[in-house]
Parts: sequence; C-alpha cells; structure tokens
Amino acid sequence: MSKSLGVGVIGLGMGQDMYLLHDDPGSAFEVRGICASTEEKTRTIAAQHDTPFWTTDFQELVERDDIDVVAVYSPDHLHGEHCLAALNAGKHVVCTKPLVGRSRGQGVLDECDEIVKLAHRSNLKFLVGQTMRFDPEFHAAKQFFDDGDLGRILMAESHYVHDIRGVAEYTPWRVDAPQDFLFGGACHPIDVLRWFFGDVEEVSVYANRSGLTPEYPIEDNFMINLKFSNGVIARILAAYGIVHPPMPMMGMSLYGTKGSIRCDYTDFKGGNIHVIFDKMSGLPEFHTSFDPITEGAYGHGHAVRQYMAHLEDCIVNDRTPSPDAVEGAKTIAVGAACWESVQSGLPVSVRNRFGV
Repeated sequence: MSKSLGVGVIGLGMGQDMYLLHDDPGSAFEVRGICASTEEKTRTIAAQHDTPFWTTDFQELVERDDIDVVAVYSPDHLHGEHCLAALNAGKHVVCTKPLVGRSRGQGVLDECDEIVKLAHRSNLKFLVGQTMRFDPEFHAAKQFFDDGDLGRILMAESHYVHDIRGVAEYTPWRVDAPQDFLFGGACHPIDVLRWFFGDVEEVSVYANRSGLTPEYPIEDNFMINLKFSNGVIARILAAYGIVHPPMPMMGMSLYGTKGSIRCDYTDFKGGNIHVIFDKMSGLPEFHTSFDPITEGAYGHGHAVRQYMAHLEDCIVNDRTPSPDAVEGAKTIAVGAACWESVQSGLPVSVRNRFGV
C-alpha cells in the first residue's frame, strides 16, 4: 500500500508505537516528523528510524505540508494545547487518552469545548486513543453485549489499577505537573463503560491520597459510583497508590438478565474473557484467553494498530472515529464531576453537552 498519509508525532514515550504503522506495509501511515522536549532523544530516535524531520518545537511539526495526521502522545496537561495547534493547522488528530488533563490557567471542560468546536468546524477527523476499546477481550465482550447474549444489563463494574511508586524516575512529569489520575487513569474504565452504556447521569466518589509516592501531592485512589442515563448502575476502582495490585491491571464485569461476563487485561501478559450464561436455562459457560501482544513501547501494540487502522478507514471513507472529540470530552466531564463529588461529599450531575 502507498504511504500516502504523513504522520507527525508529538511525544516519544508511547508515541514510538506510531512506527508500528510506519513499518506496516498494509498501512497508509508514514511517520515523517517527530517532536519531543529533549533534543538528544528526539534526534537519536529520528536517526534510528530514518525519520526525515525532527524538532523540539511542536508548532514547527504541525505546520509542515507533508504531515496529514498529528499523533499527540505528550504529557496529559499538554494535550489540549497540542490538539488545538494541530487542528488549527488543518491536521487530523489522534490523541492518546485523556483528551485533556489539568492545564495551567484553563479548565478542562473549557479546553474540551474548544477542541470539539474546532474539530466540528474544520471537518477534520479526531480520534481519542482509548486502548480498552481496541483490546480483543473488551471488543469480544462488546460483541456479546451488542448481540443481546447477556440480556438487559442491570449492573456493571470496571477497574484500572497500578502501583505507581517509582514512575517519577522515568516520567517525572506525572509528579511535577502532577498527572491527574481521574483524567489520566480512571478515563480507561470510565470510557469503556460509556462505550457500552452511553452517557453518565450522576457520580458519587470517595478518594484518598495514599502517600506511597511522598512527592505526589493529590489523591491517587478513587472509588467511583455511576448512574447511567439508561438506568444501569456501576462502580469503578481507580487505584494508583497501592502496593502490587492482586488483580489484572484492567478489568470489567457486566451483569445481565441472561448472563454475566468478566474480562481483563494486563500489559505484556494478555487478557481473558469469561462468560457465564443463565445455568437455569441450560446454557454453557465460555472462557478464552488472549496471548500477550507486546509490540510497542508500552505493550499496547495491538490496540494502537487497531485504532490507527480505524482512523485510516475514517479518513479514507469519511467516517466518524470512535471515540471522537465529543466522546472524549464526555469522559473528561465524568472525571470533572468526580472531583466535584470528592470535594463536596455529594452526588454530582455530569455535563454531557459539548460544542453547542
């Protein structure tokens, strides 16, 4: 296939996964420029991959005529600035989760509004790279759900857990900014549940600061209760200040009138899916495992390939990516409501209208 779509990458941690598409003969994407804050690292990576352009100035990257798509993999609090610059330069955008993080001097919902409005006016494609939607175990669960095999869903739960001690050694921005784990962590289980059930109507949240990473200044553990507009109730465990979580990194369970399903995933270890149908109806159980997919900087190689293939299809065939800027904004709105609940001790309604 012709390498007809030039990609510019901002951020070279997980952003290096874009080279998987560059090296894939079945993909039209070609990395033509990269950008990061460290000159030596950026120059070295460009040389390793024969990338023709590198810079430490993201504005130089997004303004290049040979770049059609900008991939934003910078620290969370810079996403809004980088996405807006790319859209203003007329580029399609893929932004790793979250759509935005805590920014200096501007509220997250205001940034979401700007991005949604600009993406809509420009008619450019915008994809939020939420890997859980593209991992095979969660994708299989969605098929069971969509086919009606589980019946009407009554309740659900999801989790995303990490022991973050030591992460400041290789990503110091997570402590210095600091990274907001309701946006940059809990967005995974929030988004995957929104994928199944739509808009969240209300949240109620408890949180604490573990102190396990002493220099991390805000809460890092969250217990989230959610009520969806369609009547489903759910809970999320989003815990990052814990010692060696005794469970898979990501997981989800759905409880329906015909059966229940559980699926999970851990970087470099793969995933599982287990379905228990109503035994009173004589239906069998179903269980399978997915081999670990370890390509790429963070083990998300398969999901990155899948969501970039989705974006390519949307660009070529003029379709709307999922999750797009609006869906990304709604996930951020859940996080913002969660913070309001933490601070007030009360249930909080979630904003679900953007770009109007």
